Amino acid sequence: MSAALSPRRFHYAWIIAAVTFVTLLAAAGARATPGVILLPFGNELQWSRAKVSSIVSLNIFLYGLIGPFAAALYERFGLSRTMMAAMALLTAGYGLSPFATQYWHFIFLWGFVVGTGSGLAATVLGAAVANRWFTTRRGMVMGLLTASTATGQLIFLPALATAVTAHGWRAALIIVALATAAIIPVIWRWMRDDPAAVGVRPYGETGPVDLAPPATAHSTGHPALHALNVLRSAARTRDFWLLAGSFFICGASTNGLIGTHLISAAADCGITEVRAASLLALMGLFDLIGTTVSGWLSDRYNCRYLLFGYYGLRGLSLLFLPQALVGPVAGLTVFAVFYGLDWIATVPPTVRLTAEVFGRHQASIVFGWVVASHQIGAACAAFGAGVIRTEATTYAPAFISAGLLCVIAAAAVLPIGRLTHSVSKI
Repeated sequence: MSAALSPRRFHYAWIIAAVTFVTLLAAAGARATPGVILLPFGNELQWSRAKVSSIVSLNIFLYGLIGPFAAALYERFGLSRTMMAAMALLTAGYGLSPFATQYWHFIFLWGFVVGTGSGLAATVLGAAVANRWFTTRRGMVMGLLTASTATGQLIFLPALATAVTAHGWRAALIIVALATAAIIPVIWRWMRDDPAAVGVRPYGETGPVDLAPPATAHSTGHPALHALNVLRSAARTRDFWLLAGSFFICGASTNGLIGTHLISAAADCGITEVRAASLLALMGLFDLIGTTVSGWLSDRYNCRYLLFGYYGLRGLSLLFLPQALVGPVAGLTVFAVFYGLDWIATVPPTVRLTAEVFGRHQASIVFGWVVASHQIGAACAAFGAGVIRTEATTYAPAFISAGLLCVIAAAAVLPIGRLTHSVSKI
């Protein structure tokens, strides 16, 4: 019996999933770094919250914009080379930042270099790996890979906050640069571009292994043109705009707002940076649970109803946050638990709905454009919340607005895929 067919043989897809998890975990630590250093960084350089937020906003915007082109790059140049390029960019961007002194230095390093590296190692990577290497357990794997963001928070945030308190904000940048550099040899040694490279079929499939599969129709074409052509076709459908619109709100209510500004908002209320970072880490713990369970649920239940529940719960949590920040300590713990449970639990059902509506072959790139919308929302929230804080001296209006948007998103996801035919022929 061939290795691909033996039920007792450990499938290489799980090694691929593990390498991808570690890569996404390091990238998550890199993306979380600005939120930890936002306050001391701005204080040292005497820059307003709005000015500092503009740098983070550009970073988040490029992180999302690169996503759909990253999916095309995976097809053109392979997963392994693209992932190593992503880690190299993150290493360079953060490794050079301690020597930066001018606003444009940070715009280039944090905005362009780190933003591009983050976009190449983002949620789209997890979707590409899950679609390429798994036929069964795809939802669960996507949940686990998405949960790498939460694990990154658990590992990095307390350590980064402690380093910032003890040695200043530059210490956090050095830690992240070393961590991302350490992932490059791991990718080089164990990552493979597709199942045929190791003589197996995708996990869950049986039959003879095609050791030399034909190139995809677009594997030798221009990645950017391919990504734009997919967008042009997908944008003709109502479902794409519902997916993209709801994910815009998802981004505006997660990493753009909470990931970037929660520590600063807590500091405004007299909460120390280390304690606030620990709060984010606690949210990461519950997000790890919630996102993993979400992946399992998305294989078994209607993803529209799952998203309805996730966005609704998040909206209620954000509406409660202003009171939790000024109330008893227990209030923040309650917020961390309920908000953390669905921080990014929306990803597995959104990936599955995207594949159902647009077909497996185009799912990664279409989802890349949906993620781009997510990060545009995050960029708007990162900058907008900074402006609100500068003008109103409080983050409360930003939190309440995000909560109300989540209620709108909860209603918007219910019609996805119901009134239109599948467009898997795109």
